[in-house]
Amino acid sequence: MSSEFSHLLLAAQNYRDAARTSLAERLEGQRIDDHQRAAHGFAWVATSVAALEAVSAWLDANGGGSGLDRSLVRLAYAETLGQLTGGLAMGQNELFRPVDLGLGDAVKVLRDSIALLSSQDQSAARAEVAAALAEGQWPSESFHDTELDAVRDQFRRFTDAEILPYAHKWHLGNELIPDATVTKMADLGTFGATIPEQFGGLGLSKLVMCLITEELSRGWIGAGSLGTRSEIAGELIAHSGTPAQQAQWLPKIASGEVLPTAVFTEPDTGSDLGSLQTRARIEGAQWVIDGAKTWITHAARSDLMTLLCRTLPDAKGYAGLSMLLVPKPRGSEADPFPAHGMSGSEIEVLGYRGMREYALQFDGMAAPGDAVLGGEQGQGFKQLMRTFEAARIQTAARAVGVARRALELGLAYACTRKQFGKAIVQFPRVADKLAMSLTDFVLSRELTYAAARAKDTGKRCDIEAGMAKLLAARAAWSNADASLQIHGGNGYALEYEISRVLCDARILNIFEGAAEIQAQVIARGLLDGRN
Repeated sequence: MSSEFSHLLLAAQNYRDAARTSLAERLEGQRIDDHQRAAHGFAWVATSVAALEAVSAWLDANGGGSGLDRSLVRLAYAETLGQLTGGLAMGQNELFRPVDLGLGDAVKVLRDSIALLSSQDQSAARAEVAAALAEGQWPSESFHDTELDAVRDQFRRFTDAEILPYAHKWHLGNELIPDATVTKMADLGTFGATIPEQFGGLGLSKLVMCLITEELSRGWIGAGSLGTRSEIAGELIAHSGTPAQQAQWLPKIASGEVLPTAVFTEPDTGSDLGSLQTRARIEGAQWVIDGAKTWITHAARSDLMTLLCRTLPDAKGYAGLSMLLVPKPRGSEADPFPAHGMSGSEIEVLGYRGMREYALQFDGMAAPGDAVLGGEQGQGFKQLMRTFEAARIQTAARAVGVARRALELGLAYACTRKQFGKAIVQFPRVADKLAMSLTDFVLSRELTYAAARAKDTGKRCDIEAGMAKLLAARAAWSNADASLQIHGGNGYALEYEISRVLCDARILNIFEGAAEIQAQVIARGLLDGRN
């Protein structure tokens, strides 16, 4: 690592370790839920340091990087270390400060270690980064791997041709992603990227999955998210399904013939899956399902439900839950839910369109007798938990794509919009927004790639996945907000694409585990010594 940043990273790592020690001492004999602010603040500190580690590794992988790369990393360190010593944003009105964990001595040491950086005015670096963007330069993104670079190029060209020109119209009309577009995505291997080759998939890495998701989400989060359901269903069945279930479903999911949907959430449960009440009981040779689910994405046009429900009514909490593979007929605009015993109503949403959200009712819906995933009841929660890592990494990749698109829109507008005789990109407050949006984009991108690489090693990586989602979701929202501000009043008009991107960005901090859930996972894991 460049000596310019190595001592800064070491200082940040030492500060993180001091924060962990302080939190552990505070929690002795106490519940972490009683100290959420301190625990979640520590999670944000650890995530921020992990992002610096990831962006430093990126710079090293690129041989020290370009001038733009180095300026960007300098900004990343200056801003991140400034937040660690001053105030770290956990939300729009929630700042974690060193005093919240009693880090007075540790913060003094960190400030002394970064004194030179803190004394420097970073306005010149921000101006350089914004000027480079305005000239068409972008930070290094090559993996120096022919296959990976080809995947990015292929999906970027597809997104530019097949998604970006139409996404805003689809959004405004609350249209489903057209079947023809879904077919083209399937032909590219979108839905089978990580499904094993013996089942018709491509058998590629989670890193490839991130690249595909990022590029599609740059065009429209709906396109990037369409593959999420296939990723979840594919991982569930590949890891936990019986051989017969794998042979029946995985090839069809990989080809796009079967579009799955994840049916987990219920009214009043949210993240508390142990309280699920939807039930399934055996009657003769089939399962019969009764209950209600909500916030089910793409429920009408899907062909297969991965449905978490209670099949062991006498078992408490998670122990009574099983995952069912429930086939259903694909709905249409005229008849969205033709299956007997199943009905649904659309939930109108601000953004995240293209698949639609539904509240579902099950009143005696039938499922095959062999629908239990893996053939063993009571394993549903454990099976689902195994998918959370990949799902959260993919959600981080969606956020990275949204963050980039927000930046692209803000940059294009700033370069063409003229006020007081010059393009507004030349005004420092506009240039600052672009420079910091790029910095946040690269930090979250590299942290997401690092999480994907960790997942590809086969090790447990719930902490890395949580960190990636936590940071990338914040970057997507802040980039979208900054871009809309650059657009001024025009950004608030529905005809401008940034209005859609802002709405799309907001959901990323909620689904696949809200930011608060991610922080809890990170803090618990690090306190347990898993990293």
